[in-house]
Amino acid sequence: MPVGKRIYLKRNMPDPDLIEQFKHIPASNVADVMGRSCAMNPRIRLMSKPKTPIASGVALTVKARSGDNLALHMALNIAQSNDFIVVSNEGENTRSLIGEIMMTYLYRYKKAAGIVLDGPIRDIADIADWDFPVYATGTTPGGPYKEGPGEVNVPISCGEISVAPGDIILADPDGVIVIPKNDALIILKEAQKFQIADQAKLEGASNGTTDRGWVEKSITEKGFEIIDDFYRG
Repeated sequence: MPVGKRIYLKRNMPDPDLIEQFKHIPASNVADVMGRSCAMNPRIRLMSKPKTPIASGVALTVKARSGDNLALHMALNIAQSNDFIVVSNEGENTRSLIGEIMMTYLYRYKKAAGIVLDGPIRDIADIADWDFPVYATGTTPGGPYKEGPGEVNVPISCGEISVAPGDIILADPDGVIVIPKNDALIILKEAQKFQIADQAKLEGASNGTTDRGWVEKSITEKGFEIIDDFYRG
């Protein structure tokens, strides 16, 4: 088997109902119940204008050689409607991996859930207004190579977060998080409870009924000094 040139066609898939239910929970709420260690680096940001603020789907992973999109082209061929394509790129930021033509195929014909690239895109003048979740690090007119190597549906790292094929991708205007498929059910239940509590906190912050006493208590316990005077440096 040619390691570095592998295309896996099968994935262990999560329950489609889980994917749907995550669409109703902000990524920040889910991240908070996951130890706050599941969010991709903020260099990967939303580049388009999806009408639905929260998007979720199944990770179809692409391990790309830096600046090369041959493996990504193969991922487009096998993508399905619930797939969120996630692309590593070895830190490359001078060559776009996808532009309007490939993106149109993914969005209009394949009707994929979205795409996340740890690298730039191009043709932003058109893509920026699309009702399709596109996350990338920026834009450049510089185009990619199509030589390989590359792999599809293998574990990758995107935005310093591990992504396995079949994991759940949850994305909103704040950014992208990765939900391991084997933990998705328990994470969903915890996130739903957290969301209810978070809404109560928001209402308390709005009407001033929030108990802020924990701040002074924590400050004292952690050894801060409160000085009723001016700083005299």
